[in-house]
Amino acid sequence: MTRYLHTMIRVSDPDATIAFFDMLGLKQVRRMDNEQGRFTLIFLAAPGQEGVAEVELTHNWDPEPYAGGRNFGHLAFRVDDIYATCQRLLDAGVTINRPPRDGHMAFVKTPDGISIELLQDGSLDPAEPWASMPNTGTW
Repeated sequence: MTRYLHTMIRVSDPDATIAFFDMLGLKQVRRMDNEQGRFTLIFLAAPGQEGVAEVELTHNWDPEPYAGGRNFGHLAFRVDDIYATCQRLLDAGVTINRPPRDGHMAFVKTPDGISIELLQDGSLDPAEPWASMPNTGTW
């Protein structure tokens, strides 16, 4: 089973972006500040869509120009078995850009280069060949 989770966009002014989405009826459902990584994640959803279909705003604290689509981050999907999903993609010739070394998260790209985050439903123990597989390219 695959379930759509959220779409992430990078923003330079979180307050202005929250106000924009508020006009569309989306409300902030959770916020996480990461001091070490110097970023904030803000999740928005329409009423009743919390945890179902959300917009993730990523605000990097250090100014960064967003050109060439850099402001769009990724689509995220929860999967029943991240290892089986990644193996199926790998067998079909898809590059696993960020392998699921932790048994929880992986990144791949569509043929057009759109980043897709795969998240394990629950948790799996780290397993080979994934645990020692290096990153490839960007995600």
